[in-house]
Amino acid sequence: MNLFKRIVSKLTNQPEEDEKQSLEKLGDSLKNADLDYKFAQLFTHSGGFFNYCADEAEALKTLQQIVKIEGINNFFCWDKELQNFLNVIKVAYTNELNALDDAVFITCEYLIAYDGRIMLSHNNILHYHSSKLPNKIIIIANVSQIVSNLNDAMSKIKRNGNIKNLTSISGSQTKLDSSSTITTKLFLLLLED
Repeated sequence: MNLFKRIVSKLTNQPEEDEKQSLEKLGDSLKNADLDYKFAQLFTHSGGFFNYCADEAEALKTLQQIVKIEGINNFFCWDKELQNFLNVIKVAYTNELNALDDAVFITCEYLIAYDGRIMLSHNNILHYHSSKLPNKIIIIANVSQIVSNLNDAMSKIKRNGNIKNLTSISGSQTKLDSSSTITTKLFLLLLED
């Protein structure tokens, strides 16, 4: 890739072509793999931190380790069930997003195996734009939320009714939709159903 294209890709926050091709090659090599394996490989290849959890107890332990390692003191977490996790490990949280939040703890709509992306909606991030989220995002999901591709996810969303504020994120989208130079760390706790 020539120097000009590299500079433009950095300025526009677009992955370099080499990175895209590498992700596409990996995706092609995994086309016959199980969806969960394919998703995990592509998600981690794009820079996400994948954590498989056999049950909620293991998810709690993993969450506690992430909090400790990342030095998280306060979460944005509006979901009552997820707040129970944070109560158990004794970490502060707010129901409304504010500048003091070190991280966000949310659920997601779907995990897209085709490219290792995670689909979010207002059910997960309320009315907030993804670029306004803290730079540490921890998502908890179930294996049953893995879909083959974006079309499958959109079909399921249409069946579920009117869903607003749809977006998708991945580890390679380190700055989300923002021009900020702060990189985002994306953690996934994948629970067995």
